[in-house]
Amino acid sequence: MRFENTSIKDAALIAVCSAILFVQQLALSFLPNIQFTTLLIILYTKVLGFKKTTLIIVIHVIIINILSPYGPLMPMYIPSMLIGWMLIPIGLSTVFKKLNSPYGLAIFGFFFGFVYGWLFIPVAVFVLGTPFEAYFMMDLPFELIMALSNFLTVLWLYTPLSKMLVKEKEKYYQIV
Repeated sequence: MRFENTSIKDAALIAVCSAILFVQQLALSFLPNIQFTTLLIILYTKVLGFKKTTLIIVIHVIIINILSPYGPLMPMYIPSMLIGWMLIPIGLSTVFKKLNSPYGLAIFGFFFGFVYGWLFIPVAVFVLGTPFEAYFMMDLPFELIMALSNFLTVLWLYTPLSKMLVKEKEKYYQIV
């Protein structure tokens, strides 16, 4: 009789997925708001589920804030970042649960690019004292870049990556 401990496999899978999120964001950090984070979190939510994706996001937010090459972000931005990334699995596990087409997910990613940026406004305005209009106007081009990046990466890469991740997940959890 063979014993398979899925919790150990789950922990390893969560660690690998968190590392992938960190490395891709670090590798693309020289490009403003161009990343695969939204695509990967959508993919993780759809293939791995809400609980595993939540752990991946928490680990990612902690690691990106500790090991960022630009130094740690201001701690006051951590809640905005955590809430922002958590909106993807929350949305795709509730209101948008039946959203599965690459085009629909790409549109979701597009709008998420703006929502994510807006989550940082309260900290900038109320904590740092930046005027709302100035912050909003300066951040709008970066939100647009993130929205377009999200749309294109999800539209082009979601299907092939989803097929590959499902296939690998089946092999990974297969009892031998």
